[in-house]
Amino acid sequence: MSSSPADGSGPDAADVPTCYRHRKRETYLRCSRCDRPICPDCTNDAPVGQHCPECVAEGNRNMRRSRTVFGGRIASRPTVTWVLLALIGAGFIAQLALPGQRLAADFGMYGEATVFGGQWYRLITSAFLHGGMMHLLFNGFALYIIGQQVETALGHARYTALWVLSALGGSVLSLLLAPTTLSVGASGAIFGLFGAIFVIGRKLRIDIRFIVGLLVVNLLITFLVPNIAWAGHLGGLAVGLLLGAAYAYLPLGERRTGAEGQRAQQVAHWLATAAVAVLLAVGAIVGAMLLDAGIILLG
Repeated sequence: MSSSPADGSGPDAADVPTCYRHRKRETYLRCSRCDRPICPDCTNDAPVGQHCPECVAEGNRNMRRSRTVFGGRIASRPTVTWVLLALIGAGFIAQLALPGQRLAADFGMYGEATVFGGQWYRLITSAFLHGGMMHLLFNGFALYIIGQQVETALGHARYTALWVLSALGGSVLSLLLAPTTLSVGASGAIFGLFGAIFVIGRKLRIDIRFIVGLLVVNLLITFLVPNIAWAGHLGGLAVGLLLGAAYAYLPLGERRTGAEGQRAQQVAHWLATAAVAVLLAVGAIVGAMLLDAGIILLG
C-alpha cells in the first residue's frame, strides 16, 4: 500500500536536500562553485550563480590585495601616522606631569649616557619627547601633513620602517658629531619624511615645489636658530633620502610585472631597509668607540 504525499514519508520528501548550515531548511539552491546545498540566507550572489559562505571566504583569502606603485599595501587610513601622533602627544603630557626636565634627562638623546650608561634606548625614546609646546606643535603638524602622504604612497610597513630608521639616523649622527649635547624631538624622523617625499615626488613627476620650500625653510632654521639639534635633522634627512630612493627606484633595470615583479620589488626594498639598519648600527658602534677614546668631533 502506497503512502499519501500528505504524510511526508514518500520518497520525494526524503530526497529533498537541506542547507549544509541549516539542516532543517529544505532547499534546491546549490553553490555554483562547490555544489553544497544552501538556503537563501546563505546565498551570496556571484557573476555566475551563487556561492556559499565558505567559498566566499576562501575567495577573499586568495584574492591578491591591491598595492601602491611602490609595492606597499594600499592604506585606506593613515593609521601609523595617527598612532605616532598619539605617542608623541602622550610623551609630552608625561613631560608636563613630571617635575623639571626629568623625562628629557632620562630618555633624551645624550651620547655620553647612551654609551657609558648603556642606555641605548635613548636612540629612539628621544623621538617621542619635545622641548616645548611650539616644538611639539611644529613637529606634530609636519607629521600630520607629510606623514599621511608618505604613508599613502608607501603603505604601513615601509612607512613605519622609514619613520623609525629616520629617527634612529638622527640619533646616530648626534652620537657621532655631538655626543655631549642633550636633544629631544621627532625632528629626525620628520626630516626623513621630507627626504622620502622629495624622492617619491621626483619619481612620480609631481609638483614638489611646496615640499622643497618647506625643506629649505627648515634647513635654514636648523642652522640659523641656536639650540637646534642640527645633527639629528641631517641624520634623519640622509636616511629619508636613502630609503626614499630605495623604495622609489629598486629593483634596478627593467621592471617585471605580475607576481614575479612584486616579489622582486619586495625583496629589493626590504634588503635595502636592512642595509640601512646595519649602516646605522655600524655608525652607533663607531660613535661609541670614538667617545670611549675621548674623541669629540664637533661637541
